[in-house]
Amino acid sequence: MSTSTTDTPAAPVVPATAGDPSPRGQAPEPPEPPERRRRRRSPGAIALDGGLYVTLVLAALVMAFPLIWMLLASFKSNPEISTWPIQWLPQEWNFDNFIAVANSIPIGRMIFNSVFITVVSTFLKVVLGLACAYALVFVDVPFKKLAFMLVLFTLLIPGQITIIPNYVLVAGLDWTNTYLGIILPGLASAFGTFLFRQQFMQLPRSLLEAAELDGAGHLRRLFRVVVPISVPTIAAVTLVTLVGEWNEYLWPSLVAKSPDLMTLPVGLTHLQDLEGIQNWGVLLAATTLLKLPMLAVFLVLQRRLVAGLTAGAVTG
Repeated sequence: MSTSTTDTPAAPVVPATAGDPSPRGQAPEPPEPPERRRRRRSPGAIALDGGLYVTLVLAALVMAFPLIWMLLASFKSNPEISTWPIQWLPQEWNFDNFIAVANSIPIGRMIFNSVFITVVSTFLKVVLGLACAYALVFVDVPFKKLAFMLVLFTLLIPGQITIIPNYVLVAGLDWTNTYLGIILPGLASAFGTFLFRQQFMQLPRSLLEAAELDGAGHLRRLFRVVVPISVPTIAAVTLVTLVGEWNEYLWPSLVAKSPDLMTLPVGLTHLQDLEGIQNWGVLLAATTLLKLPMLAVFLVLQRRLVAGLTAGAVTG
């Protein structure tokens, strides 16, 4: 019985030459790529990195300390909060301060008002900013540059200056103590329009021209072509607007006269004791309820925020 064997290709043999240190019959090893070589860092560079890390940790502690203290103090009684030296952790983890908040103010109604006003205002602001920026970039209308300059000029005007004219207008229309009076005067967003316009300037015109050849109108081009490729910028504007609307205090406190229309920041003022000793535990518990939703939203959208804010940075 005969057996058959499979021939395997032999490795190339390099003949030995004079002065070649490699043994005869073995291929020389390829040189190590330059990127794999470990770079030696100077002591000055290592010390600089160490200083930057220490600065970063200190800055993070300074910014996070008020939030940590607010959260811990919301579980403490007044004597525990004012104890010296500072008592960091509460003796008992109970929810008495949160129960006191629920018994003092209509917290459920205020949470609903804050969520409703924040969501509606943010949605309308983003949509109006998208439409305005689209018109400034892709629609041939006269005086576009002048209109954009006016939008930029409004960024220089503090919001407090427009409080009195807006209130006179809302009172004249009998919109005080209504959701319409709280939401409508602040719908124009110069910041969102500016950021969307810078993002749209980077988009290739060929996409819009192809959609136009397919018969798409302006609304379809905006919401089917432009919006899907501008998600990071939209997320950044949405996050900034959400935080601003959620924390807004001055305008809702002027327009909302009834507790049924008050938001959480306005409701916190009803917990202040103007005649006796302030109950800081109850006040900090209510502040915790106010801040936690925005912290959760920020943690979810923080990556989109940086990408969106820098998306139009190189556009003139």
